[in-house]
Amino acid sequence: MCEYCGCQSLATIDELTREHDTVVNLIGSVRDARRDDDLPRMAELARRIAALLAPHTEVEEHGLFPAMAAEFPDQIAALEAEHLRIEAVLAEAADTVPGDPAWPERLSAVLDLLREHILKEQDGVFPAALALLEPEQWAAAEAVRARVGTAAPEAAR
Repeated sequence: MCEYCGCQSLATIDELTREHDTVVNLIGSVRDARRDDDLPRMAELARRIAALLAPHTEVEEHGLFPAMAAEFPDQIAALEAEHLRIEAVLAEAADTVPGDPAWPERLSAVLDLLREHILKEQDGVFPAALALLEPEQWAAAEAVRARVGTAAPEAAR
C-alpha cells in the first residue's frame, strides 16, 4: 500500500492500513481456495475477513467518515454502501459453507469490489483525512478504535 502522503504516521490510519494489508492477503488465499474448489476453506476465509472488517468498519463509519461526510457526501455514502454489500456476502458464510452454488462467484465478485474499495480508501480517504480532520476528530476516531479493538493478527501490527 502507499506511503507517499504521510497519513500512515497517524496511529488510526496506520492500523486501518495494516488491516487492509491483512485483508488483501486473505483475498489472495480465497482466490487460491476457489481455484482448488475448496468451498470449506473459502467459507472459513470469508469468516476471517468478516471478523477483521467488523472493528475496521466501525472505526471508519463512526470515526473517520462522520468527520468527512460534509466535505465528501457522495463519496462517503458510496463507501458505506459498499461496506453493506461486502458484509452481506461475507455473512452468508457466517455459520457454514453456503449451499447456494452461486455463492463462490458472489464471493469472488465482492472480494474484487473490496480490493477496489481498499484502494479508494488508501488513495483517497486516508490522504483526505490527513488534510481535513482536526485533532479532536482524530481523537474521536482513536476513541472508536479503543472501544472496538482490532481483529488483526499481532504479527501484522
